Amino acid sequence: MLESTPLFLPVILGTSRKNRFSEYVARFVTEQVAKQPNVATELIDIRSISLPTDDEGENIKDAKFSEMMNRADGMVLVVPEYNHGYPGSLKHLLDTNLKEYIHKAVGIVGVSAGPFGGTRVIQNLLPVMRELGLVNIFWDGNFSSVQKAFDDNGTLLDRAYERRIEKFIKELIWMSTVLRYGRLNISIQ
Repeated sequence: MLESTPLFLPVILGTSRKNRFSEYVARFVTEQVAKQPNVATELIDIRSISLPTDDEGENIKDAKFSEMMNRADGMVLVVPEYNHGYPGSLKHLLDTNLKEYIHKAVGIVGVSAGPFGGTRVIQNLLPVMRELGLVNIFWDGNFSSVQKAFDDNGTLLDRAYERRIEKFIKELIWMSTVLRYGRLNISIQ
């Protein structure tokens, strides 16, 4: 039954870089998603997924990641902005699945050491999300000057992010619910 099955909204940490502040953001977002009623989540760290580099696409699909994407009703990508773009390792992973993403919601959280909160990485990811069959939500998550938003232990210092991410999560839940209903009840001819 649709109403009784929790939405599954995993959070994907989109970088494998060492000493990444985006890990603090991903943990925070995962905690906030987990607080929502009738929602299940899990943090997926791309660092823990070993993909070969001598091939690409669905030929190198990781079975566990693929199963999670198939089960997901939507997802959050937490992505740092590196030189106005996204990490190649994230793109390499996302390209390993296709049908698993169709008609599912995605919310993108941009992370930046600068003042724009990953706006450029989000803009660069939008056409990729569309091509993968994912539906972008209306709100973005932006973490500006991330090195000042958390202490050295990953504790959030700027409480304003709690309100900001709440709108983001509510929109993700709404869109994921609507799209799940559509996937289960409306056939494409």
